[in-house]
Amino acid sequence: IMAVLMLATLPAEFIANDRPLLVHFQGDYYVPVLKDYPETAFGGDFATTADYRDPYVRDLIRADGWTIWPLIPFSYRTVALDLGQPAPSPPSPDNWLGTDDQARDVFARLIYGLRISILFGVVLTALSSSIGIAAGLVQGYFGGLTDLLGQRLIEIWSGLPVLYLLIILASIVTPTFWLLLFLLLLFSWMGLVGVVRAEVLRARNFEYVKAARALGMSNARIMTRHVLPNAMVSTLTFLPFTLAGSVTILTSLDFLGFGLPPGSPSIGELLNQGKNNLQAPWLGFTGFLALAVRLSLLVFIGEAVRDAFDPRKVFR
Repeated sequence: IMAVLMLATLPAEFIANDRPLLVHFQGDYYVPVLKDYPETAFGGDFATTADYRDPYVRDLIRADGWTIWPLIPFSYRTVALDLGQPAPSPPSPDNWLGTDDQARDVFARLIYGLRISILFGVVLTALSSSIGIAAGLVQGYFGGLTDLLGQRLIEIWSGLPVLYLLIILASIVTPTFWLLLFLLLLFSWMGLVGVVRAEVLRARNFEYVKAARALGMSNARIMTRHVLPNAMVSTLTFLPFTLAGSVTILTSLDFLGFGLPPGSPSIGELLNQGKNNLQAPWLGFTGFLALAVRLSLLVFIGEAVRDAFDPRKVFR
């Protein structure tokens, strides 16, 4: 289910967009979802980019061609102008999950928001895990002063108030996807250091590691070829939970207003709209359900991975 969710949200532009997927006009084919075309390409008067939601442009294309629209004819920033009541409006045949307080389609913003949060979580988990594994590997293998200095550095660094630092930085500069990723990466790499360090401290005393040292093998090769594979078993069981934590951090920051720039599709921003518009329960319910299902799937994946690598568990 999680794989289907990820695959369904990655091509978000082909699922929810205010541009057609394909236009056939006067014998030629156009792909507006991938390329901008001027209005004059369809017989219009202006050389500006065609607005395919404009009835005039639609009539021009319909007169001598046809269009194929995405499943949801709204992008995350598209404002619905033909609502029957003030925004936020309830679910309808045109807007399956209703609209938010700025008349934007909730379903479209949900799809784009899921993609951003999943990509953010995957990238943050991959980078932070790589740094944490490398740090734990070096500390555990060399031990002594290297381990002591590394542990003291982690204790000092982990004591910094991350949320307050993010609030201060958000008041100075406008957070972006990559800036948030970098700031959270500065503090999220410490989660796996202790696990890897403990496994390496145990593995470095194995007989085959001592034999590799006696044969003159370099420390780098011993760490990567013989010690690290043993430490990865325990590390892999933590990755789904690390991914869930990364997704939750971004959602929390967006909910508090210190996350992605205003207007960006986000589950946290949708939850914040639900809090501010209690008369529109579909906003909060949609955001809560999307977050709960996604985190539940990640927890189930984590439990399955943990059971798969548990040597004490016997499957019949």
